[in-house]
Amino acid sequence: MDGLLKDRVAVITGAAREQGIGLATAKIFIEHGAKVALFDLPAENPAGAAKVLGENAVGIECNVMSKESCIAGAAKVAEKWGRIDVLVNNAGITQRRKVADITEEDFDLVNGVVFKGTLLMVQAVLPHMPRNENAAIVNISSLSALQGGGIFGGPHYCGAKAGVLGLSRAMAKEFGPEGIRVNAVAPGLIMTDFSRRGPSADAGKIEAGKAFPLGRVGRPSDIGNVALFLASDLSGFMTGTTLNVNGGDFIA
Repeated sequence: MDGLLKDRVAVITGAAREQGIGLATAKIFIEHGAKVALFDLPAENPAGAAKVLGENAVGIECNVMSKESCIAGAAKVAEKWGRIDVLVNNAGITQRRKVADITEEDFDLVNGVVFKGTLLMVQAVLPHMPRNENAAIVNISSLSALQGGGIFGGPHYCGAKAGVLGLSRAMAKEFGPEGIRVNAVAPGLIMTDFSRRGPSADAGKIEAGKAFPLGRVGRPSDIGNVALFLASDLSGFMTGTTLNVNGGDFIA
């Protein structure tokens, strides 16, 4: 099928986990005609994940906390496919902490991956991104940023994800005149490797989802489909927007 992203080149960070939002998004993008680079840490084996997706995927080892690593990864994509049309900042990490328990190391790690990593990847991709209607950045935030927790992680995670929303709006204003759209997604409870903590925890989350207006927890593909919308021409007049995808758990 030609699809909504025919011949476009996308980079997705945090994209190698089998049950993750990043990999689900990569599959959907490829189904819609994109060439996709899966960025992730070496331990997550991005090359192996890309191999499963076929010839239109490539896995690239990248630590989003390192400016040099981000620049090198983006350069590899541009060398292979000529440009980068779409960036999805999905890499994330969380910790369950209370305010008094957050160490400087905790703060630096979570903010380094979530907030700093988003900025560094945008900086690395910009030189390779065309200034036209195909250019789009999608930043994955969290419902935790909107309601101060209640989904994953501690206050430093909530703050980092809220920072992603503010950064997205600022970039939308700055890049809009150049033809680059920037939008964000705030997922609620999604059953991913990120959220799973064993069978009993799975059962608890599934049970909690029954109380949502839509009666279930989210799937990684639920976020991937929204990322597809924001990356494609379907959202061509949208920038600086945050889409809440939570089954009605939080209605603003």
